[in-house]
Amino acid sequence: MPKLNDKKVLVISIVLLLVASTGLILYYNSKINEMNNDFSAKILGVNKNLNQLGENLGNSISSLKTNLTSEIRLLDTNFKNFKKQNEEEIGTLTSLIDEIEKQSEIKLGELKDELKSIKVKSKDFTAIIDDVLQSVVSVGTDKGLGSGAVIDNRGFIVTNFHVVNGTKIIRILTYGEEIYDAALIGYDDVADIAVLKVNAELKNLEFGNSDDAQVGERVIALGNPAGLSFTVTEGIISAVHRGGPNNLKIYLQTDVPINPGNSGGPLVDANSRIIGINNFKIGGFEGLGFAVESNVAKQIAEDIIDKYLQQAQQ
Repeated sequence: MPKLNDKKVLVISIVLLLVASTGLILYYNSKINEMNNDFSAKILGVNKNLNQLGENLGNSISSLKTNLTSEIRLLDTNFKNFKKQNEEEIGTLTSLIDEIEKQSEIKLGELKDELKSIKVKSKDFTAIIDDVLQSVVSVGTDKGLGSGAVIDNRGFIVTNFHVVNGTKIIRILTYGEEIYDAALIGYDDVADIAVLKVNAELKNLEFGNSDDAQVGERVIALGNPAGLSFTVTEGIISAVHRGGPNNLKIYLQTDVPINPGNSGGPLVDANSRIIGINNFKIGGFEGLGFAVESNVAKQIAEDIIDKYLQQAQQ
């Protein structure tokens, strides 16, 4: 067998080496491509999973946010409803307490009046004198003296018109010895009723219902007879709806002593109510005094006061 020379052997070896290297390179390139493809696929899978996870997480967060918002709104609504209901219940309870207090005060006042009335009917008027005198005033003018009764705590006083008719100066003296200038704000000369106004808050008397007055009922007259301030005289009602100088049947006849200075003062019943405004007596006779019935005096006074307040607002 013939022997190859060295050059041929070298060439063949190089060729074989190149072939082997190329095959190896192709093999590794194939593996690398395969690995790249596999890696890319895995990366895509991971990205897909991450995207899916992000989407799911976003949906979950959005859903959670929506649920939380709904829960918060529900809690807020419930809280507002509870607050409103609570305020309404508190308001109802407050109104109930106020009503109870009001009724209690009314009942207490009625009880005090009943106790005073019982004492008056059983003995004398001493139980109410001190309270009543707080609302009686002496009316002094440049022409003489008279009396009056505070009928509104804003400083409105009722008296007789003839006490202040034609006067230039009117002053009132209270039971507490306070002196105030007074203004004549209105009058009814037929019924001989006038209303004065002072700039002071004074304790007032309430009007009673003269239609309920009964013959024989005990009453007291308060005023300033002969300048003797804050004198109290006692008697009974002798007749009701008597006629007077004006031919109107608007008087209560009493046997309570009525003297100059008593005019305009209140005739008071056992319940501390004004039952009449002392007006005049028949000269030469004892125990024939007359007072304008409270229902008449009250209506006249209220009309005068209402008109005065309306004018003051204009």
